[in-house]
Amino acid sequence: MKEMGRGSWARGRRGVQWVAGIAVASCAIAAALALGGIVQNAAASSPGALAKSMRVSVAESDSAPLRVGIAGLVHGHVEGFFGHYLKSPLIEIVGIAEQDEDLSRRVAKQYSLDAKLFYTSLDEMIENTHPQAILIYSNTYDHKNLVEICAKHRVDVMMEKPLAVSYSDARAIQRAANESGIQVMVNYETTWYASNRAAYDMLHRGDIGEMRKFVAHDGHQGPKEISVGPDFMKWLTDPKLDGAGALFDFGCYGADLVAWLMDGAEPVSVTAVTQQIKPDEYPNVDDEATIVVAYPHAQAIIQGSWNWPFGRKDIEVYGKAGYVKTIASDGLLIRREHDRDEHSEKANSLPAPDDDELNYLRAVVLDHKKPEGPTSLRINIVAMEILDAARRSAETGQTVVLYKK
Repeated sequence: MKEMGRGSWARGRRGVQWVAGIAVASCAIAAALALGGIVQNAAASSPGALAKSMRVSVAESDSAPLRVGIAGLVHGHVEGFFGHYLKSPLIEIVGIAEQDEDLSRRVAKQYSLDAKLFYTSLDEMIENTHPQAILIYSNTYDHKNLVEICAKHRVDVMMEKPLAVSYSDARAIQRAANESGIQVMVNYETTWYASNRAAYDMLHRGDIGEMRKFVAHDGHQGPKEISVGPDFMKWLTDPKLDGAGALFDFGCYGADLVAWLMDGAEPVSVTAVTQQIKPDEYPNVDDEATIVVAYPHAQAIIQGSWNWPFGRKDIEVYGKAGYVKTIASDGLLIRREHDRDEHSEKANSLPAPDDDELNYLRAVVLDHKKPEGPTSLRINIVAMEILDAARRSAETGQTVVLYKK
């Protein structure tokens, strides 16, 4: 995303918020100094430690809204965010950065948003509104640049899946996060599925033994078939901006979950096959993808598709002594070693803050929770290594060996 100036239609400045931001920063510095020179010590060690000290030094009320900025409006999931959280007392949207001023006008009208919230530059938006976190709803290609801008300002980030369009971009994001001390999180719908957490817990308790096979089914009938909007469709079917087609759009779910189930272990190899079953509809990207990820003692099969007869996001985890299959967000089918038949169960509801992306983001930014699991940068680096290798494998027709057994 090329940085530009403030949009001509939204020139108003949030002066009161700017002053309030300075006041909050001053309180933070004073509190840090009173606690024995935390800021000075942190600055001497690293910029990341300084950023962390500044966050820790400010006491936040559980009921105080989290000040968030939004970077990009072209990702269709932003509509779900506005629909669920626009009126939530848990957040305050202090700024929106989007280069397409026409899109900004449409969004402002649709959701009755003040034009003063909108900027065409993320840099300027952060400088003027002082958000505590940035939510990224851009195309995937822009993730690297946007995270680097957030890192410069020491602002935590949560983006929509996947992490990046390439493994090299993913590593650049990791470097920016490490050097600045910010937290970078990746939001997947499936992270908040109680069924996936139940499958993880069963595997790690040893209920079904050591994992031998993992199967993921993710996707829907296709973006055009489910009437994805034009702003989303424009980049979703662009191999540069999205990384691929169904391979990245839905292969990322399985890559993320198997990386989590395997505790971030490095896979041995990746083999992938992609197809254009509907070339007239999607001439530039794949619409069908199957990825086989080999581990020393397990195998993962990831099926991302724009050709399912309906939308689905479910997994199957097979161990030495049983299996668990997930059904949507809370259903389970389980069969253990000595069971005659499989039986169904309902997964226990997830406790806060692990039940919802906004609760989780607040816990990380305000309560200093360390990101872990499917949303963590550590797991998503492995997921991106899988996806990048899968794309190379599909292009060459060869298995990509990552690590020797």
